[in-house]
Amino acid sequence: MKKIPFVTKEKIDEIKKTYPTPFHLYDEKGIRENAKAVKEAFAWNKGFCEYFAVKALPNPFIINIFKEYGFGLDCASKAELALAKALDFEPERIMFSSNDTPAEEYRYAAKIGAVINFDDITHLPFYEKEVGAFPETVSLRYNPGGVYEISNGIMDNPGDSKYGLTKAQLYEAVRILMSKGVKRFGIHSFLVSNTVTNEYYPALAKTLFSLAVKMQKELGCEIAFINLSGGVGVAYRPYQEPNDIRVIGEGVRKAFEEILVPAGMENVSLYTEMGRFMTGPYGALITTAIHEKHIYKEYIGVDACAVDLMRPAMYNAYHHITVLGKEDEILDHTYDVTGSLCENNDKFAIDRNLPKISMGDVLFIHDTGAHGYSMGYNYNGKLKSPELLLKEDGSVQLIRRGETVKDYYATFDFCDILDGLDEV
Repeated sequence: MKKIPFVTKEKIDEIKKTYPTPFHLYDEKGIRENAKAVKEAFAWNKGFCEYFAVKALPNPFIINIFKEYGFGLDCASKAELALAKALDFEPERIMFSSNDTPAEEYRYAAKIGAVINFDDITHLPFYEKEVGAFPETVSLRYNPGGVYEISNGIMDNPGDSKYGLTKAQLYEAVRILMSKGVKRFGIHSFLVSNTVTNEYYPALAKTLFSLAVKMQKELGCEIAFINLSGGVGVAYRPYQEPNDIRVIGEGVRKAFEEILVPAGMENVSLYTEMGRFMTGPYGALITTAIHEKHIYKEYIGVDACAVDLMRPAMYNAYHHITVLGKEDEILDHTYDVTGSLCENNDKFAIDRNLPKISMGDVLFIHDTGAHGYSMGYNYNGKLKSPELLLKEDGSVQLIRRGETVKDYYATFDFCDILDGLDEV
Protein backbone atom coordinates (compact mmCIF):
# COMPACT_ATOMS: atom_id res chain seq x y z
CA MET A 1 0.00 0.00 0.00
CA LYS A 2 1.45 3.35 -1.01
CA LYS A 3 1.71 5.92 1.76
CA ILE A 4 0.43 9.26 0.51
CA PRO A 5 1.17 12.56 2.30
CA PHE A 6 -1.88 14.46 3.50
CA VAL A 7 -0.43 17.68 2.07
CA THR A 8 1.07 18.64 -1.29
CA LYS A 9 4.48 20.09 -2.08
CA GLU A 10 2.77 23.26 -3.26
CA LYS A 11 1.04 23.66 0.10
CA ILE A 12 4.28 23.09 1.99
CA ASP A 13 6.05 25.64 -0.19
CA GLU A 14 3.32 28.10 0.76
CA ILE A 15 3.59 27.27 4.47
CA LYS A 16 7.38 27.64 4.42
CA LYS A 17 7.06 31.30 3.49
CA THR A 18 5.75 31.90 7.02
CA TYR A 19 7.12 28.93 8.95
CA PRO A 20 10.57 27.68 7.90
CA THR A 21 11.32 23.98 8.35
CA PRO A 22 11.55 21.94 10.43
CA PHE A 23 8.06 21.77 11.89
CA HIS A 24 5.43 19.23 12.86
CA LEU A 25 2.23 19.47 10.83
CA TYR A 26 -1.08 17.91 11.89
CA ASP A 27 -4.10 17.18 9.72
CA GLU A 28 -7.29 18.41 11.41
CA LYS A 29 -9.56 16.71 8.88
CA GLY A 30 -7.94 13.33 9.41
CA ILE A 31 -8.04 13.65 13.19
CA ARG A 32 -11.72 14.57 13.17
CA GLU A 33 -12.70 11.78 10.79
CA ASN A 34 -10.87 9.26 12.93
CA ALA A 35 -12.43 10.54 16.16
CA LYS A 36 -15.87 10.22 14.58
CA ALA A 37 -15.09 6.66 13.45
CA VAL A 38 -14.01 5.65 16.97
CA LYS A 39 -17.16 7.10 18.48
CA GLU A 40 -19.36 5.31 15.95
CA ALA A 41 -17.50 2.01 16.35
CA PHE A 42 -18.40 1.82 20.05
CA ALA A 43 -21.74 3.65 20.00
CA TRP A 44 -23.47 0.38 20.93
CA ASN A 45 -22.06 0.76 24.47
CA LYS A 46 -23.95 3.53 26.29
CA GLY A 47 -21.09 4.38 28.64
CA PHE A 48 -18.28 4.26 26.10
CA CYS A 49 -15.54 6.86 26.39
CA GLU A 50 -12.23 7.23 24.61
CA TYR A 51 -9.66 8.71 27.02
CA PHE A 52 -7.07 10.17 24.67
CA ALA A 53 -3.55 9.36 25.91
CA VAL A 54 -2.13 12.83 26.48
CA LYS A 55 1.43 11.48 26.32
CA ALA A 56 0.97 10.92 22.59
CA LEU A 57 0.34 14.57 21.68
CA PRO A 58 0.06 16.98 24.63
CA ASN A 59 -1.19 19.98 22.70
CA PRO A 60 -4.33 21.80 23.92
CA PHE A 61 -5.44 22.67 20.40
CA ILE A 62 -5.53 18.98 19.48
CA ILE A 63 -7.00 17.94 22.81
CA ASN A 64 -9.86 20.42 22.44
CA ILE A 65 -10.81 18.70 19.19
CA PHE A 66 -11.30 15.47 21.12
CA LYS A 67 -13.26 17.30 23.79
CA GLU A 68 -15.80 18.24 21.12
CA TYR A 69 -16.47 14.52 20.62
CA GLY A 70 -17.06 13.94 24.33
CA PHE A 71 -13.76 12.15 24.86
CA GLY A 72 -11.75 12.17 28.06
CA LEU A 73 -8.03 12.23 28.78
CA ASP A 74 -5.63 9.58 30.04
CA CYS A 75 -2.94 11.33 32.08
CA ALA A 76 0.36 9.97 33.38
CA SER A 77 1.77 12.90 35.35
CA LYS A 78 0.88 16.01 37.32
CA ALA A 79 1.61 18.20 34.31
CA GLU A 80 -0.82 16.23 32.15
CA LEU A 81 -3.44 16.33 34.91
CA ALA A 82 -2.98 20.09 35.15
CA LEU A 83 -3.56 20.40 31.40
CA ALA A 84 -6.78 18.39 31.67
CA LYS A 85 -7.94 20.61 34.53
CA ALA A 86 -7.01 23.81 32.66
CA LEU A 87 -9.07 22.66 29.67
CA ASP A 88 -12.11 22.13 31.92
CA PHE A 89 -12.49 18.39 31.50
CA GLU A 90 -14.99 16.94 33.93
CA PRO A 91 -13.32 14.91 36.71
CA GLU A 92 -14.88 11.66 35.50
CA ARG A 93 -13.33 12.35 32.09
CA ILE A 94 -9.80 12.43 33.55
CA MET A 95 -8.09 9.07 34.06
CA PHE A 96 -4.82 9.03 36.01
CA SER A 97 -2.83 6.00 34.85
CA SER A 98 0.61 6.32 36.37
CA ASN A 99 3.30 4.04 37.76
CA ASP A 100 5.91 4.48 40.48
CA THR A 101 3.75 7.47 41.39
CA PRO A 102 5.03 10.27 43.69
CA ALA A 103 2.75 11.28 46.57
CA GLU A 104 2.30 14.82 45.24
CA GLU A 105 0.86 13.46 41.99
CA TYR A 106 -1.65 11.28 43.83
CA ARG A 107 -2.59 14.28 45.94
CA TYR A 108 -3.17 16.46 42.89
CA ALA A 109 -5.19 13.75 41.15
CA ALA A 110 -7.38 13.42 44.24
CA LYS A 111 -7.74 17.20 44.47
CA ILE A 112 -9.14 17.53 40.97
CA GLY A 113 -11.27 14.39 41.30
CA ALA A 114 -9.58 12.33 38.58
CA VAL A 115 -10.31 8.62 38.34
CA ILE A 116 -7.23 6.90 39.75
CA ASN A 117 -5.97 3.76 38.06
CA PHE A 118 -3.73 2.02 40.60
CA ASP A 119 -0.73 0.23 39.13
CA ASP A 120 0.34 -1.80 42.16
CA ILE A 121 -1.12 -3.23 45.34
CA THR A 122 1.60 -1.55 47.44
CA HIS A 123 0.31 1.80 46.24
CA LEU A 124 -2.87 1.36 48.25
CA PRO A 125 -1.34 1.86 51.72
CA PHE A 126 0.97 4.50 50.22
CA TYR A 127 -2.02 6.42 48.87
CA GLU A 128 -3.96 6.08 52.10
CA LYS A 129 -1.03 7.37 54.12
CA GLU A 130 -0.12 10.24 51.81
CA VAL A 131 -3.57 11.28 50.55
CA GLY A 132 -6.22 9.88 52.85
CA ALA A 133 -9.51 8.18 52.08
CA PHE A 134 -10.07 6.43 48.77
CA PRO A 135 -12.69 7.70 46.31
CA GLU A 136 -15.85 5.66 45.78
CA THR A 137 -14.73 4.62 42.29
CA VAL A 138 -11.28 3.11 41.73
CA SER A 139 -9.58 1.47 38.77
CA LEU A 140 -7.00 -1.33 39.01
CA ARG A 141 -4.46 -2.21 36.35
CA TYR A 142 -4.23 -5.94 35.65
CA ASN A 143 -1.22 -7.82 34.29
CA PRO A 144 -1.91 -11.50 33.50
CA GLY A 145 1.80 -12.27 33.14
CA GLY A 146 3.26 -14.86 30.80
CA VAL A 147 3.13 -14.44 27.04
CA TYR A 148 0.12 -12.88 25.37
CA GLU A 149 -0.84 -14.72 22.21
CA ILE A 150 -3.75 -14.50 19.82
CA SER A 151 -4.53 -16.34 16.60
CA ASN A 152 -1.86 -14.56 14.56
CA GLY A 153 0.92 -15.41 16.99
CA ILE A 154 2.75 -14.08 20.02
CA MET A 155 1.99 -10.42 20.56
CA ASP A 156 4.11 -9.53 23.59
CA ASN A 157 5.38 -10.69 26.96
CA PRO A 158 3.40 -9.10 29.81
CA GLY A 159 5.45 -11.15 32.28
CA ASP A 160 8.41 -8.87 31.55
CA SER A 161 6.37 -5.69 31.96
CA LYS A 162 6.72 -3.47 35.02
CA TYR A 163 3.02 -2.55 34.95
CA GLY A 164 -0.01 -3.86 36.77
CA LEU A 165 -1.20 -6.31 39.42
CA THR A 166 -1.23 -10.10 39.29
CA LYS A 167 -4.62 -11.80 39.45
CA ALA A 168 -4.11 -12.69 43.11
CA GLN A 169 -3.12 -9.11 43.89
CA LEU A 170 -6.11 -7.82 41.94
CA TYR A 171 -8.49 -9.87 44.08
CA GLU A 172 -6.76 -8.84 47.29
CA ALA A 173 -6.78 -5.17 46.26
CA VAL A 174 -10.54 -5.31 45.70
CA ARG A 175 -11.07 -6.85 49.15
CA ILE A 176 -8.93 -4.16 50.76
CA LEU A 177 -10.61 -1.33 48.91
CA MET A 178 -14.12 -2.60 49.61
CA SER A 179 -13.24 -2.62 53.32
CA LYS A 180 -12.16 1.02 52.89
CA GLY A 181 -15.48 2.09 51.41
CA VAL A 182 -14.83 1.83 47.68
CA LYS A 183 -18.11 1.01 45.92
CA ARG A 184 -17.30 0.76 42.21
CA PHE A 185 -14.35 -0.72 40.34
CA GLY A 186 -12.79 -0.50 36.94
CA ILE A 187 -10.49 -3.08 35.38
CA HIS A 188 -7.71 -1.78 33.14
CA SER A 189 -5.14 -3.69 31.11
CA PHE A 190 -2.53 -2.77 28.54
CA LEU A 191 -0.76 -5.83 27.20
CA VAL A 192 0.52 -5.05 23.72
CA SER A 193 1.83 -1.89 22.08
CA ASN A 194 1.16 -0.83 18.50
CA THR A 195 -0.75 -3.83 17.19
CA VAL A 196 -1.66 -3.80 13.53
CA THR A 197 -4.44 -6.37 13.75
CA ASN A 198 -8.17 -6.10 14.26
CA GLU A 199 -8.03 -9.08 16.62
CA TYR A 200 -6.23 -7.54 19.62
CA TYR A 201 -9.03 -5.55 21.25
CA PRO A 202 -11.64 -8.33 20.87
CA ALA A 203 -9.18 -10.87 22.32
CA LEU A 204 -8.30 -8.60 25.24
CA ALA A 205 -11.99 -7.86 25.76
CA LYS A 206 -12.76 -11.57 26.15
CA THR A 207 -9.99 -11.87 28.75
CA LEU A 208 -11.17 -8.88 30.77
CA PHE A 209 -14.90 -9.60 30.40
CA SER A 210 -14.43 -13.13 31.72
CA LEU A 211 -12.33 -11.81 34.59
CA ALA A 212 -14.96 -9.20 35.43
CA VAL A 213 -17.73 -11.80 35.60
CA LYS A 214 -15.67 -13.94 37.99
CA MET A 215 -14.70 -10.99 40.17
CA GLN A 216 -18.24 -9.73 40.52
CA LYS A 217 -19.50 -13.24 41.34
CA GLU A 218 -16.69 -14.23 43.71
CA LEU A 219 -16.03 -10.91 45.42
CA GLY A 220 -19.44 -9.27 45.26
CA CYS A 221 -17.91 -6.09 43.84
CA GLU A 222 -19.54 -3.80 41.29
CA ILE A 223 -17.57 -3.59 38.05
CA ALA A 224 -18.49 -0.18 36.67
CA PHE A 225 -16.16 -0.08 33.67
CA ILE A 226 -13.62 -2.09 31.73
CA ASN A 227 -10.77 -0.17 30.16
CA LEU A 228 -9.14 -1.76 27.11
CA SER A 229 -6.47 0.94 27.27
CA GLY A 230 -4.32 1.44 24.15
CA GLY A 231 -2.37 -0.86 21.89
CA VAL A 232 -4.30 -0.28 18.67
CA GLY A 233 -1.49 0.82 16.44
CA VAL A 234 -0.42 2.49 13.22
CA ALA A 235 0.62 0.95 9.92
CA TYR A 236 4.02 2.62 9.79
CA ARG A 237 5.25 0.52 6.87
CA PRO A 238 3.68 0.70 3.40
CA TYR A 239 2.97 -3.03 3.21
CA GLN A 240 0.96 -3.04 6.47
CA GLU A 241 -2.83 -2.97 6.41
CA PRO A 242 -4.18 -0.28 8.78
CA ASN A 243 -6.52 -1.24 11.59
CA ASP A 244 -10.24 -0.87 10.93
CA ILE A 245 -11.75 0.55 14.11
CA ARG A 246 -15.28 -0.37 13.07
CA VAL A 247 -14.29 -4.02 12.65
CA ILE A 248 -12.54 -3.84 16.01
CA GLY A 249 -15.61 -2.31 17.67
CA GLU A 250 -17.83 -5.03 16.24
CA GLY A 251 -15.49 -7.71 17.55
CA VAL A 252 -15.62 -6.20 21.04
CA ARG A 253 -19.43 -5.98 20.81
CA LYS A 254 -19.70 -9.70 20.07
CA ALA A 255 -17.52 -10.52 23.08
CA PHE A 256 -19.60 -8.17 25.24
CA GLU A 257 -22.85 -9.86 24.24
CA GLU A 258 -21.35 -13.32 24.60
CA ILE A 259 -19.84 -12.83 28.07
CA LEU A 260 -21.16 -9.79 29.96
CA VAL A 261 -24.80 -9.66 28.87
CA PRO A 262 -25.67 -13.22 30.00
CA ALA A 263 -24.04 -12.39 33.36
CA GLY A 264 -26.37 -9.43 33.83
CA MET A 265 -23.52 -6.97 33.33
CA GLU A 266 -24.86 -5.16 30.26
CA ASN A 267 -24.51 -1.79 32.02
CA VAL A 268 -20.71 -2.02 32.25
CA SER A 269 -19.11 0.92 30.45
CA LEU A 270 -16.24 0.41 28.04
CA TYR A 271 -13.27 2.73 27.92
CA THR A 272 -10.31 2.99 25.59
CA GLU A 273 -7.12 5.01 25.98
CA MET A 274 -5.72 5.27 22.50
CA GLY A 275 -3.05 7.78 21.60
CA ARG A 276 -1.06 6.47 18.69
CA PHE A 277 -4.15 5.37 16.76
CA MET A 278 -5.94 8.67 17.37
CA THR A 279 -3.26 11.01 16.02
CA GLY A 280 -0.26 9.06 14.72
CA PRO A 281 -1.09 8.97 10.98
CA TYR A 282 -2.31 12.56 11.03
CA GLY A 283 1.02 14.15 11.83
CA ALA A 284 4.22 14.61 9.83
CA LEU A 285 7.65 16.06 10.45
CA ILE A 286 8.49 18.40 7.61
CA THR A 287 12.23 18.89 7.10
CA THR A 288 14.60 20.12 4.40
CA ALA A 289 17.74 18.48 3.02
CA ILE A 290 20.63 20.83 3.81
CA HIS A 291 23.76 18.67 3.45
CA GLU A 292 24.97 15.58 1.64
CA LYS A 293 27.94 13.47 2.60
CA HIS A 294 29.77 10.84 0.55
CA ILE A 295 32.07 8.62 2.61
CA TYR A 296 31.57 4.92 3.34
CA LYS A 297 27.87 5.44 2.92
CA GLU A 298 25.66 8.08 1.31
CA TYR A 299 24.16 10.52 3.81
CA ILE A 300 21.52 13.20 3.55
CA GLY A 301 21.55 15.69 6.40
CA VAL A 302 18.31 17.47 7.20
CA ASP A 303 17.45 20.44 9.38
CA ALA A 304 15.47 18.30 11.84
CA CYS A 305 17.03 15.89 14.32
CA ALA A 306 16.08 13.38 17.03
CA VAL A 307 14.95 16.30 19.19
CA ASP A 308 12.00 16.49 16.80
CA LEU A 309 11.45 12.73 16.40
CA MET A 310 13.17 10.41 18.82
CA ARG A 311 11.52 7.10 17.92
CA PRO A 312 13.97 6.00 15.18
CA ALA A 313 16.95 6.69 17.47
CA MET A 314 15.36 5.18 20.57
CA TYR A 315 13.54 2.15 19.12
CA ASN A 316 15.02 1.83 15.65
CA ALA A 317 11.42 2.58 14.64
CA TYR A 318 10.49 2.84 10.98
CA HIS A 319 8.95 6.07 9.67
CA HIS A 320 8.22 6.24 5.98
CA ILE A 321 9.73 9.16 4.06
CA THR A 322 8.31 10.87 1.00
CA VAL A 323 10.41 13.38 -0.91
CA LEU A 324 7.77 15.92 -1.85
CA GLY A 325 7.55 16.54 -5.57
CA LYS A 326 9.36 13.28 -6.30
CA GLU A 327 6.62 10.85 -5.31
CA ASP A 328 6.69 9.08 -8.68
CA GLU A 329 10.45 8.99 -9.22
CA ILE A 330 12.45 5.76 -9.09
CA LEU A 331 13.84 4.84 -5.67
CA ASP A 332 17.33 4.28 -7.05
CA HIS A 333 19.45 5.87 -4.30
CA THR A 334 20.26 4.42 -0.88
CA TYR A 335 20.71 6.90 1.95
CA ASP A 336 21.02 7.29 5.66
CA VAL A 337 18.90 10.33 6.51
CA THR A 338 20.47 12.04 9.50
CA GLY A 339 20.07 14.88 11.94
CA SER A 340 22.75 17.05 13.52
CA LEU A 341 23.04 15.65 17.04
CA CYS A 342 26.40 14.42 18.30
CA GLU A 343 24.96 10.90 18.39
CA ASN A 344 25.40 8.36 15.64
CA ASN A 345 21.88 7.03 16.19
CA ASP A 346 20.40 10.39 15.15
CA LYS A 347 19.07 8.90 11.94
CA PHE A 348 15.55 9.04 10.56
CA ALA A 349 16.33 6.26 8.09
CA ILE A 350 19.15 3.79 7.51
CA ASP A 351 19.91 2.32 4.08
CA ARG A 352 16.59 3.68 2.82
CA ASN A 353 15.81 3.51 -0.89
CA LEU A 354 14.69 6.96 -2.00
CA PRO A 355 14.76 9.05 -5.16
CA LYS A 356 17.83 11.17 -5.71
CA ILE A 357 17.70 13.96 -3.15
CA SER A 358 18.97 17.42 -3.98
CA MET A 359 19.74 20.12 -1.48
CA GLY A 360 16.58 22.05 -0.71
CA ASP A 361 14.27 19.08 -1.23
CA VAL A 362 11.55 18.79 1.41
CA LEU A 363 11.07 15.47 3.17
CA PHE A 364 7.70 14.46 4.57
CA ILE A 365 8.34 12.03 7.45
CA HIS A 366 5.10 10.13 7.97
CA ASP A 367 3.14 9.13 11.06
CA THR A 368 4.71 11.46 13.61
CA GLY A 369 1.40 12.61 15.11
CA ALA A 370 1.90 10.49 18.23
CA HIS A 371 5.05 10.20 20.33
CA GLY A 372 6.79 12.56 17.93
CA TYR A 373 7.03 16.04 19.37
CA SER A 374 6.14 14.79 22.84
CA MET A 375 9.19 12.53 23.18
CA GLY A 376 11.61 15.27 22.18
CA TYR A 377 14.43 16.47 24.36
CA ASN A 378 17.15 19.14 24.28
CA TYR A 379 20.44 17.32 23.99
CA ASN A 380 23.23 19.47 22.48
CA GLY A 381 21.05 22.46 23.29
CA LYS A 382 18.93 21.71 20.24
CA LEU A 383 15.57 23.44 20.31
CA LYS A 384 12.19 21.84 19.65
CA SER A 385 10.42 22.86 16.47
CA PRO A 386 6.98 24.48 16.04
CA GLU A 387 3.71 22.58 15.75
CA LEU A 388 1.26 23.62 13.05
CA LEU A 389 -2.32 22.56 12.41
CA LEU A 390 -3.56 22.20 8.84
CA LYS A 391 -7.17 23.27 9.27
CA GLU A 392 -10.08 21.72 7.42
CA ASP A 393 -10.47 24.88 5.35
CA GLY A 394 -6.84 24.69 4.18
CA SER A 395 -5.51 27.43 6.42
CA VAL A 396 -2.62 26.80 8.79
CA GLN A 397 -2.55 27.64 12.49
CA LEU A 398 0.51 27.86 14.71
CA ILE A 399 -0.44 25.76 17.74
CA ARG A 400 2.95 25.77 19.47
CA ARG A 401 5.80 28.09 18.65
CA GLY A 402 9.32 26.78 18.31
CA GLU A 403 11.62 26.99 21.30
CA THR A 404 14.17 29.79 21.64
CA VAL A 405 17.58 29.88 23.26
CA LYS A 406 16.03 31.89 26.06
CA ASP A 407 13.45 29.14 26.57
CA TYR A 408 16.27 26.63 26.87
CA TYR A 409 17.93 28.60 29.67
CA ALA A 410 14.71 29.80 31.30
CA THR A 411 15.08 27.57 34.36
CA PHE A 412 18.15 29.59 35.32
CA ASP A 413 15.72 32.25 36.52
CA PHE A 414 18.03 33.01 39.47
CA CYS A 415 20.98 33.72 37.21
CA ASP A 416 22.12 36.86 35.37
CA ILE A 417 22.95 34.80 32.27
CA LEU A 418 19.42 35.38 30.99
CA ASP A 419 20.10 39.08 30.58
CA GLY A 420 22.61 38.34 27.86
CA LEU A 421 20.41 36.07 25.79
CA ASP A 422 17.99 38.61 24.37
CA GLU A 423 19.95 38.98 21.14
CA VAL A 424 20.49 35.25 20.50
